[in-house]
Amino acid sequence: MVDLGNFNELEIAREVDFGVYFTSEDGDILMPGKYVPEGAKPGDWLRVFVYRDSEDRIIATTLEPYATVGEFACLTCTDETPFGAFLDWGLEKDLLVPLHNQKNKMQVGKKYCVYLYVDETTDRVVATSKLGKYLQNDDIQLNEGDEVQLLIANPTEIGIKVIINNAYVGILYKNEVFRDLRMGDKTTGYIKAIRPDNKIDVTLRKPGATLVGEKDEAADRILRLLEQGSGWMPISDSSSPEDIYQTLAMSKKTFKRAIGSLYKAGKIDIQPDSIRLKK
Repeated sequence: MVDLGNFNELEIAREVDFGVYFTSEDGDILMPGKYVPEGAKPGDWLRVFVYRDSEDRIIATTLEPYATVGEFACLTCTDETPFGAFLDWGLEKDLLVPLHNQKNKMQVGKKYCVYLYVDETTDRVVATSKLGKYLQNDDIQLNEGDEVQLLIANPTEIGIKVIINNAYVGILYKNEVFRDLRMGDKTTGYIKAIRPDNKIDVTLRKPGATLVGEKDEAADRILRLLEQGSGWMPISDSSSPEDIYQTLAMSKKTFKRAIGSLYKAGKIDIQPDSIRLKK
């Protein structure tokens, strides 16, 4: 059977004026001509993504969606209707999030973290922002120090919620953030701690690494922002941790180490309420 909402290897059966048809156990599957690779012909096998279009036909495409069935992703809402919202997932037909699958009512232009699955009733790929049942923190197959893949999800008061290895939820604390991270970004991280209540703390710094790399990366970022701007930034070592994090997405401790190194190198002046590039 065709794996709906995922990539499939299918053989071209025949060509028509408007595309090609693949053979499958579910019958013929159309790939419109605009997606057919140049030179493709009957007998060729292609890796294609398969889903249902707005007319409920199974369609194949060479486009790559931002996520497939069984994955989490952070996607932008493009439309809202009485029966649900639609998200941009990289295909011509947007992805439906039924109203009952929305943790909070979705709004156009905002980004939401969702999980993709095939609805048993409609046999269509849909998404849900109610993620709890799809995360496995009751049975954690990880160890402290493990390298993991992180999906940056929602900001919280203490840091950023992340999805770990497409399976677990964790927290990246504010003082562990020393570079720009945006909702939907994917990055490498490390398991810092697995607590008795099965909550997972993660870090971006490899276990055993010194603080030098973090300091240098933060210093480079501050210098780059100063050079790209007016050479002045209304923030200094007397600024609150909240203002520093909101402006630079780094902890006050990291910020102070970074501007200290820049000052010693003669690259900036530190004022009571600002930092400036040295001319």
